[in-house]
Amino acid sequence: MVSDKSRAAAEALCELARRGGQGPVPIQEVASGRDLPLHFLEQLFGSLRRAGILQSQRGVKGGYSFARPPSEVTLLEVVETVDGRLGPAAPDPDPPGCMLPWITARDALASHLAEVTIADVQELDERVKDAPMFHI
Repeated sequence: MVSDKSRAAAEALCELARRGGQGPVPIQEVASGRDLPLHFLEQLFGSLRRAGILQSQRGVKGGYSFARPPSEVTLLEVVETVDGRLGPAAPDPDPPGCMLPWITARDALASHLAEVTIADVQELDERVKDAPMFHI
């Protein structure tokens, strides 16, 4: 239900949140920080900028920053910006019974993604990165 493209966008936004405390971050730094292809990230960030999630600044000290705090950007916004709406534009008022489990799953996913922000994911990313790793 959520594409690799959306997951890459969320990962890149986590990296931007991690690096972006002091102003715009060059897109190359975000790409190298998460090992994402630069041209792919340029496309994603263009969409996120047009949606009002990011802002860009040109020039020597240019780059990308959040248009609003990462704590206000939900994963649902990111997914729907990159991939389009999770559900149909006009839901069927009387869906066939065989579709109900899929509709329920879609609605549950959308509800969960609407509650999780980029700041939440970035915080989780930091905790996991700092956790001790046990190898067996």
